Amino acid sequence: MTTTHPPIQVGDAFSVGKLTPRQLLALAASAEPGTTDPVEMALGDTLRREYPDLQVPEVLPGESSPARRDRRYSVARVRAFPGSEGAIRDLNVMRGDLEAVMGAARAPREIRSVLRRNAQMASMRGARPLAVASARVQPDGSLGPYRMQGFVALRTTPARGFAEETALRPGEWVRVNVWSALLRFQHWLNVVVVFVLSCTGYYIMDPFFGPPARAGEPTGYLMGWFRLVHFIAAFVWLAVGLTRVIMAFRSRDRYLRWPALWPLRRKSDLVNLGQTAQYYLFLRKHAPLYLGHNPLQQLTYTGVYLLGAVQMAVGFSLYSLYHQDNAFWALVATPAHWVGVPNLRLLHTMIMFALWAFVIAHIYLAVRADSLERHGGVSSMVNGGVWLRRGSKPADAPVIE
Repeated sequence: MTTTHPPIQVGDAFSVGKLTPRQLLALAASAEPGTTDPVEMALGDTLRREYPDLQVPEVLPGESSPARRDRRYSVARVRAFPGSEGAIRDLNVMRGDLEAVMGAARAPREIRSVLRRNAQMASMRGARPLAVASARVQPDGSLGPYRMQGFVALRTTPARGFAEETALRPGEWVRVNVWSALLRFQHWLNVVVVFVLSCTGYYIMDPFFGPPARAGEPTGYLMGWFRLVHFIAAFVWLAVGLTRVIMAFRSRDRYLRWPALWPLRRKSDLVNLGQTAQYYLFLRKHAPLYLGHNPLQQLTYTGVYLLGAVQMAVGFSLYSLYHQDNAFWALVATPAHWVGVPNLRLLHTMIMFALWAFVIAHIYLAVRADSLERHGGVSSMVNGGVWLRRGSKPADAPVIE
């Protein structure tokens, strides 16, 4: 019986040591001459094709030991490997399962954490990490301690679009419901209401079209219609805000309850916040995986909630100036008397522009994240669910099974 191995594709090399990614790939490709191992053959072919100036490291016959069921990594002696800083050394190379190699190499906690996060991102893209560790061979033939060098991403299928790969390998992907129907309805209602409020509010501030005001001539009721639409949208927005407050205390979804508004409760949250910020600033290749909002997103949304609440208060204080014969509206108008109507109107306008700056950044980051991470985050605000690879571990949820 003949067994046909699927073609193996070699992806990125992620280094945590002093080796460059191409040196790490060379170390991972080390094999005995004439090897028939499909992984070693794929690594060697990739090295020769992409880095023709590098040779596949030499492993003499009998100086390698393959992985076993009780030892999920192989060990090989590499002769005269050109490592970092141009040093030529004999090395023992360990290659195999990430957790097994990290355990055998006794990798420090911070190295394990970095490797796991990046391996998780590689797994979400359909790859499996081939971990690599090395130990120097001392002049007397003894071995120094093994040190983690990184991993090389391997996959058995060519990179495809998310929809195509999901259709071909549906068992590897899991759709997880995250956002409730009420929250999604609120989201899109917010979009419509803020758009209407901004357009009508801008016209109220600067009526750039309409009949000109001439002495003795009627100007019509155009401004009145704009103000009416603005006020109706404002009351709808207030209803949406009150509904969201109620959900924060009544919802069964932990992502919607009030504790989620402040996501920094552990040291790991602060670490993930910094790493997410670096990712958005193009200083990191991957961000921590979250099922709901990551800490930076949630802090931003919490800030927008507060900004929206201030905008509502300012708007209704201005609205109440026309109803001061009523005790309630007279009380609501108090801030306008404290700071002055022109200052309050200026604040109202500045918050409007701040909200639009958020909308522009929000759309860009949402589309960018969906394009890079391919988990359906944008469409989740329509259908409520995201797609995650089976076995991935979000920072805010159990392992996806």
